[in-house]
Amino acid sequence: MLFDIGGVLEVVDDDTWGQLFVRRWQERSGFSAEEYRARLTSAELPDISRQENVRAEYWAQIGQALNVDQTFVEAMEAEMWHEYCGSLNTELFEYAAALRPRAGVAILSNSVDGARREEERRFGFSEVFDPILYSHETGLLKPESEAYENALERLGADADDVLFIDDHEVCAEGARAVGMDAIVHRDNRSTINEIEQFLL
Repeated sequence: MLFDIGGVLEVVDDDTWGQLFVRRWQERSGFSAEEYRARLTSAELPDISRQENVRAEYWAQIGQALNVDQTFVEAMEAEMWHEYCGSLNTELFEYAAALRPRAGVAILSNSVDGARREEERRFGFSEVFDPILYSHETGLLKPESEAYENALERLGADADDVLFIDDHEVCAEGARAVGMDAIVHRDNRSTINEIEQFLL
């Protein structure tokens, strides 16, 4: 079983939290939406979704672009992680842990630099899932086919032996394109039922 994190193992709305976060911090910075966006665009921030060890540079450049002090930047980053991680989907996490005698459980997630540290500290994913494949560490983003192919290689599994669970249809389609079965997570009951059907 190959799980996504945000919107699946974590209770968080990945489609809305980022927009709300940007709006709040744009207002706190004192810039108009246009000026805020222009300043961050001109900063040429590193791509933290495909690279490791760039988190400090990323946030330092945001501070410089907005002309704010370290306290402002630290508060901004702390709130970002709070929103990014959401809360643990305890029911699905415990179900995945209980699956291990019957099936391997792993993670394939689009991410940003620092996600492993933050999510491990909060939820301890490594106690259950192996491997945990983050895009900022592999350089591969869903729904790129290479992301799923890399996951299969790391799992040592054939595509038709893997069920991928994600909260976005486009990412489920990416998994199907390389031969995996895939479902879109709507709620715990239906996801657990579909996993059980897959395991029959």
